[in-house]
Amino acid sequence: MQISYYTDLINRKKEWTFVKVFADEGISGTQTKKRTEFNRMIRMCKNKKIDLVITKSISSFARNTVDCLEYVRQLKALGIGVIFEEENINTLTMTSEFMIALYGSFAQAESESISKNVSWGKEKAYREGKVAFQYKHLLGYKKGDDGKPEIVPDEAETVRMIFKMYLDGYTLLNIAQSLMDQNRLTALGKNVWTKGEVQRILKNEKYVGDALLQKTFTVDCITHKVMKNNGERPMYLVTAHHDPIVDRDTFNRVQQEILRV
Repeated sequence: MQISYYTDLINRKKEWTFVKVFADEGISGTQTKKRTEFNRMIRMCKNKKIDLVITKSISSFARNTVDCLEYVRQLKALGIGVIFEEENINTLTMTSEFMIALYGSFAQAESESISKNVSWGKEKAYREGKVAFQYKHLLGYKKGDDGKPEIVPDEAETVRMIFKMYLDGYTLLNIAQSLMDQNRLTALGKNVWTKGEVQRILKNEKYVGDALLQKTFTVDCITHKVMKNNGERPMYLVTAHHDPIVDRDTFNRVQQEILRV
């Protein structure tokens, strides 16, 4: 609807020449670097192919106050105006950036509020023991027809081999090399094993049928930086959630050996 509206609006203005609608569908506006069309528009502005930008609102332009002001200043320095229809602002006729900073702050606050609501929803799901599996990076399991984790026999064999070799005294490097010699594949289907990959499998509670929730968390809605949870947020352990690949005694002995080393 917005594409149709702006195409019609610009074409009805005889003094304007329509260039293009730049639309990043379904992408968060909190970071401009991920907005392909937005960045294409800025490049065309710098190449003098656009001299006026029209957008629905400041929140459509950018939900990060710093980015919003930075790009408005850049365009203004090039003699290019930005019209924010909802706020009734034309940056070329503004004598102060106060209003745009204010509205930009509102837009950023809206994103932060949405982000907090999403985080709250996730933590509520964690407390209720709802587990979401990332099968792409999990060797030994796939999503079953019933939606629950289903063991993949040949991959599970590789997992059991890793646990057995570790208890037999093999080092992480020895195990990785042995897996490559046997052409055993990782969860991503590659024959390249590292010490880190082997250790992640040995420490992953999912192989004993449990699920530890909120191992990582997103710091904020602007940077989208994900950090390992070292106690900053609560974690939730769901036991006997799915069929195990290794028995609990084997898993516990491996954890004790990891701590000992």
